[in-house]
Amino acid sequence: MTMKCILLVAVVAAVLLNLTTALYEDQIKKFDWRSINIGALESAHLDLNSFQPRLLVTTRENVVASLCPKTGEILWRQVLEKLPRGSLKLLQVTAASGDSSNTAAARANSNHGFDMLTVQGHAPAIVRGWNANSAHLEWEWSLMPLQPDRAETAYWFYQKALLYHVVPVWNSHLEVTQYFATSGHPTGTTNKISAAWITKEQCTSSGVFYTCTSGDKLISIDLTAAQPKVLTKTLPVQPFSAIQPLKEMNGVYVVDRKLYSVNDEVKICEDLVSNSYAVGTYNKRRVIAQADIVDNFLNIQVNYADNCEKIEELTNRVPYEHNYGVPILSTLDCKLKRQNDGKSCLYILETSADMILAVQQNKIRWSREEALANVVAADFIDLPLTDTEGTLENELKGKSGDILSAFLLRISTQILQIKSIFLHVIGLAPPPSATQKAGLVRDSFGLHKMLVLLTKSGKVFGIDNISGKHHWQQFLPNVGNFENGEKMRLLVQRTSKHFPLQPLCTIVAKEKNTGNGLLFRFNPITGQHAEGGILKLDYKIKQLSLLAETETDYIKGILTISADDGIYVYPESVKNKAHGMYMFTADKNTAVLKGYYITYEQGILKSTTIWNARLGGHNNDHKIIAVATKNPIERVHSQGRVLGDRSVLYKYINPNLVAVVTQAPDSIHKFILNVYLIDVVSGSVVFSLTHRKVRGPLHIIHSENWLAYSYYNDKVRRTEITTMELYEGKTQANSSVWSSLNAPLMPLVERQSYILPTTVEAMQETITERGITSKHVLIGISSGAIVEMPWALLDPRRPISSTTQGREEGAIPYIPELPIPNENMINYNQTIARLNTIYTSPSGLESTCLVAATGLDIFVTRITPSKTFDILKDDFDYILITTVLVALIVGSIVVRQLSSRKLIKQAWK
Repeated sequence: MTMKCILLVAVVAAVLLNLTTALYEDQIKKFDWRSINIGALESAHLDLNSFQPRLLVTTRENVVASLCPKTGEILWRQVLEKLPRGSLKLLQVTAASGDSSNTAAARANSNHGFDMLTVQGHAPAIVRGWNANSAHLEWEWSLMPLQPDRAETAYWFYQKALLYHVVPVWNSHLEVTQYFATSGHPTGTTNKISAAWITKEQCTSSGVFYTCTSGDKLISIDLTAAQPKVLTKTLPVQPFSAIQPLKEMNGVYVVDRKLYSVNDEVKICEDLVSNSYAVGTYNKRRVIAQADIVDNFLNIQVNYADNCEKIEELTNRVPYEHNYGVPILSTLDCKLKRQNDGKSCLYILETSADMILAVQQNKIRWSREEALANVVAADFIDLPLTDTEGTLENELKGKSGDILSAFLLRISTQILQIKSIFLHVIGLAPPPSATQKAGLVRDSFGLHKMLVLLTKSGKVFGIDNISGKHHWQQFLPNVGNFENGEKMRLLVQRTSKHFPLQPLCTIVAKEKNTGNGLLFRFNPITGQHAEGGILKLDYKIKQLSLLAETETDYIKGILTISADDGIYVYPESVKNKAHGMYMFTADKNTAVLKGYYITYEQGILKSTTIWNARLGGHNNDHKIIAVATKNPIERVHSQGRVLGDRSVLYKYINPNLVAVVTQAPDSIHKFILNVYLIDVVSGSVVFSLTHRKVRGPLHIIHSENWLAYSYYNDKVRRTEITTMELYEGKTQANSSVWSSLNAPLMPLVERQSYILPTTVEAMQETITERGITSKHVLIGISSGAIVEMPWALLDPRRPISSTTQGREEGAIPYIPELPIPNENMINYNQTIARLNTIYTSPSGLESTCLVAATGLDIFVTRITPSKTFDILKDDFDYILITTVLVALIVGSIVVRQLSSRKLIKQAWK
């Protein structure tokens, strides 16, 4: 009996094992890749003379990291808390020289020493001591200020094993408190220093000195002095830009590209003029390095700080590209050798394009593209066809006219193909284009694409979505996001499907200097400028959209609305295509929506306001926190849902439906969240819903006839997801054309809420070429994983109990808690730090969806929500199927011969 039970368990385990799905070891990083970043440089400390050379950095993304000085690779990385708690205020690294002002004083056999100290946040402020070799946290202590609003502008500095916390009270005084760096115990009471001359815009600190500008004077005060005195230094002229402290030199400032010192103990070189400075050591003497761009070359010059003598062997001249941005010296160090020829000196620079550069021996030793830690827009662009495939595709489009001309075109095409093959064999074929040499040619299944990424710094990248290789990059200086937090836009005006025309993309952004709009047109495959490149507008952009129709050149025009409701189209040759178009605007602060109707008469575009909706509430305290529209390239395959009784429940598929979410404080319920579904053509509110005691962060997606959004339930303190589905009913008003002006009755709304046992960071739905594949929802969670959630689990029609009708529909019985199995995490162990956005795009295969997830890191992969039903699997046994086919063919031939012989013998009988 026991043997039978064991045998039964073994059989069941074998069956279950065959049913499980997993990622095989040989598939790891085969269809995906990850880029690990640290963010734009904030401060750095380079040490080439320690036992383990290291470059310790802090970044604007609240990251502390150690880089290899030789290669720039990340040795370790610590991602701290988000803003404002994780805002880094100070990086202090112990000095090997034993300088008492720059070492970690601790008792013998104490665990409270440190290699590196960081201070972050302000309410509370967190002080941490780190082991710089292993990244282990040795100790920490926190400080909660009595007045958090004042502490937001406070700063810290380190001096002789003490931490100084300085809180400025503008136009009044400075509050200075001393703490033991390793324990957090105050050394005494807070010292209030009278300083009625301090202002937020004109003051900064350099070491122990706090300095402000007043006309042509520098007014400073030593915060560590027993009797602080006000020091005044007169400048030659009044500075036209803000003063900047020179790190590592106490009381030295950069004023209009020149150095000035308010500390009599520190000597400076007053004749130096540069855009950036850094302080280091060479031959055990302090040196000042300066970096400037001259004739597209980066010139680095170094002088001794004590006598201002120029050090010729440390001069570097490096070719410098425009795409790098404006360089700023961050730190430098020289390795101690017997022959100090300057070749062992390494210079670390940051740039306005958020790059990190390492310069040594008149060349760039390595670089890091940290702009990718702040992606604001992304899109997958189809790669172009080869010339032969493009000619064949033009033939198949049926543009050749009658049958005879089509036949002649086919014959000529085949002759050209034979000629091309012959020339290629004998070596006389024309050389391949640059894109073909780089392998940027469309594959058979449309899985190979160009991933175009637009970053917050204004840098644009063209990256291979298969290998992760950077093919090109462009930098747009002085551009930024729009007002009200709206991000820059990346628009595809023409795809690669129109051979031989080149694809065209446009970036729409705001110029920082003027606030006006800016257009940058470029080829997304090569990165080269197109259609004139940069176009600066003379107005501010309030709204923009792509036109639905195109001209013979297949370019979709960009329609923009200016701040004074003016209408513009680029290029102007497609202005007539804007006639009859509807647009809407949404003001986040006032929660007012307006609808516009565009007309084109006598060569002039005009807009007419046809409706407006005020969602601010009776107190006008509601703010719009999200607006969700449908993906314009989405296709709906099925117009209805088959019920258990074999009837059809038709979907309410309104392409003009937009979801608007508002939030407001409430005296009774703390927070109120309102969800509106609005037809932006007619302005009618199709559906609305109110959540009480609910607040953000909110993430929302809108697709087909359904809506899903996540929020934080403050009452029960958990994250929830609410889903909705809209249906017309069992009869369809119009099966061919949708008109918002003649819309059907209000839809039937099915809704349900679910509990998610984690925090949601991003949400996005999958999308495929024809919309046949099942929809899945990609949920980015706080751990850095992306969960692929089938819509069947989020379906609002899940029955409370198992019923016959529910089983007929295939609906799963309702359970409030949503599972998060590890096998549903599409990035397995490739954690994405600070995940904030997920982008999806269809491929040439209906079963496959391309995915790019961005945050501090970037992760690119492809998923198959309904499995690979249109392509053979990787582990398909070709040998077995070939053997079976050959055996069947041979067997059929043999059987045929035997059968014919048998028939002949029977005929002779």
